[in-house]
Amino acid sequence: MNWLLVIAGAAVGAPVRYLTDRWVQSRHDSLFPWGTFTVNLGGSLILGILTGAAIEGAASSHLQLLLGTGLCGALTTYSTFSYETLRLAESGAKAYAAGNALLTVVCGLGMAFAGVTLGTTVWG
Repeated sequence: MNWLLVIAGAAVGAPVRYLTDRWVQSRHDSLFPWGTFTVNLGGSLILGILTGAAIEGAASSHLQLLLGTGLCGALTTYSTFSYETLRLAESGAKAYAAGNALLTVVCGLGMAFAGVTLGTTVWG
């Protein structure tokens, strides 16, 4: 049963990731990978909210598998973030690479903390 929840969440998360990435990136004429940045921050926020809800006892283990492991696991992408950062550095866009690495980590953690705060506030 648990694996079906993960599959169901991932079946939604993967296309949302792809479509969001393409949509966001098509609106920016920049080397910066705004699409990947956006899905990673959104996933960090969702996972933070889910964690806050779980801390308050408002998110079952099934919901955590569906949304946390499945949806957020497929929505966010560390491998693409790493690849895009490496490609920026290799192509000479070292400032974009450094900015991507710094912003993704700092803003991702910020979104996760904000999500936990929101989750514990709403369900606390």
